[in-house]
Amino acid sequence: MVSDSHGRDDALEYVLQQHSDAYAYIHCGDIDADPGAFPQFVTVGGNNDIFYDYPDEQILCIGAHRIFIVHSHQFMYSRRSQQMAAAAKDRSCDIVCYGHTHIAADETVDGIRLLNPGSLWRSRDGRGPSYALLYIEDDAVDVQFEFLPQKQKKSKFFW
Repeated sequence: MVSDSHGRDDALEYVLQQHSDAYAYIHCGDIDADPGAFPQFVTVGGNNDIFYDYPDEQILCIGAHRIFIVHSHQFMYSRRSQQMAAAAKDRSCDIVCYGHTHIAADETVDGIRLLNPGSLWRSRDGRGPSYALLYIEDDAVDVQFEFLPQKQKKSKFFW
C-alpha cells in the first residue's frame, strides 16, 4: 500500500520490484501519473490528481475483509478519523486505506482499522518516504511500515 508518490515513478517501480509477489497493490492518491502508467495499482484520486481521471474512492475485497480506499482530503482535518470510520461503516468496510497526511499511521476507531502508508515522496514526520505492507490472513490483519532506502549525503566542510 502506497500513497502520495507525487510523480515519483521510481519509488513505485521500487515497490513493485521489491514486492512482486503481492496479492494486490493499493495507491491511496496523489500519484501524479497517467492511469495507464501503473495499472497494477488499485488507485484513487487525490487533491493533486486534478489532471487525471481516478475515482474518489474504491472498495477492494480480500478474504472476509472489505477495504475502503480513499485519499482523505475530503474529510475535515479535526475529525478525519471519525469521519473515515463512519464512511467505512456506511460501505460495510472494516479497513480504511488512506493518504493525504504524508504520515504513516495505524489506528482503530469504532472497530474500523485506519491505515496510512505515509508518503513515497516526502514524509511530514521526519521518518523518510514510506509505504506499508498489509498482511491479511483470515481475521488477522497486520501492517508493517517500510522506508525507502535513502542516499547518504556527503558532509561538507568549510575551512
